[in-house]
Amino acid sequence: MRYLLIDNSNTRTKFMLGNEEELLPWIARINTSEISSETIADALRGQHWDAVYLCSVVPKKATVIESALASISNKPFKKLSYKSELGMGINYPSPEQIGADRLANGIAAKNSYPSPCIIIDFGTAVTFDVISEGEYQGGVIAPGLGSMTDYLANKTALLPKISLREPDSAIGKSTEKAMDIGAVYGYRGLVREILTELGKELNGKPTVICTGGDGQLIANGLPDLIHHTDPTITNEGIRLAAVLNF
Repeated sequence: MRYLLIDNSNTRTKFMLGNEEELLPWIARINTSEISSETIADALRGQHWDAVYLCSVVPKKATVIESALASISNKPFKKLSYKSELGMGINYPSPEQIGADRLANGIAAKNSYPSPCIIIDFGTAVTFDVISEGEYQGGVIAPGLGSMTDYLANKTALLPKISLREPDSAIGKSTEKAMDIGAVYGYRGLVREILTELGKELNGKPTVICTGGDGQLIANGLPDLIHHTDPTITNEGIRLAAVLNF
């Protein structure tokens, strides 16, 4: 079976293809704010699939996506949620609160990495998700790196919006470099402290995987703590969930 796999996140929405064995090379991206029947039809032109599996954290856009695809192909359509077949247990008192993207990360991590493991997803928010004893155990949510730097630019009169890069010194010689140092080094401190505290509550040293937009930049300064960078872990989790649920 050929699946259309959709990762509908706050910033971007990705459309991918996969089958029972693997993700396929094709991918299309649309800014989530621009999702509409027209943009979806344009992105999917020329592609074909047998079923659709949606992972969404933006309910209003999920409704648009479902309606658009019904008009394009009317193929079987399912959404990832805590009620789906996940291939893992959930040890969480209110599982309906778990974002579908976090479940996708957990499914892929359980399938590909030793337990216990922690997946750090650097997106609009940064999430830390813990998989242990074959179950999703919970995690941590913090502001994303981009959200923090955008906030400074939006809420202050003199601080600019910056593009993040590896600092070449711990002493900033310009406003932009000072902000860059605060963001990159400060964020690594946040990640280090959260991982330290999570590690205290796990049996065994966890395998730590990072993904998402700023993941590689932050991971470069934490080689002792972050063991793998996996840019497609969410995509793979959606694919595995599709296989389990169709």
